[in-house]
Amino acid sequence: MPAFYAGFGCRRGCPADTLQTLLHQALASQGLALSDLRGIASINLKADEAGLQQLAARLALPLVLYHSAQLQAYEPLLSHRSATAYAHSGCWGVAESAALALASQQLGTARLLLPRKVLGPATLALAG
Repeated sequence: MPAFYAGFGCRRGCPADTLQTLLHQALASQGLALSDLRGIASINLKADEAGLQQLAARLALPLVLYHSAQLQAYEPLLSHRSATAYAHSGCWGVAESAALALASQQLGTARLLLPRKVLGPATLALAG
């Protein structure tokens, strides 16, 4: 399997354990190996989110953050558009947009491998 990237969205205070559980569930559902995950991404509004920082450290992966204006370019590729997410962040879908942005940055092109999945206060998408 080629490299792939995870995008996360979450509510304030979302624990790293919740993010990690969601990631493991997503990988298992797609038959993907954690060893092929090359980075995680989110919106820059989550720069101080301890759960995301802890997850990146646990996985020894970079956490790349994007401004909402950078994520807007991926709006046509989203499987889901959330008015709530847009009202809070200026982005129609943080997890999918962030995954697509990081995959595009690293691979030159990107597509969703797994559309937005939700577990409590966390959302996740995979792109490659």
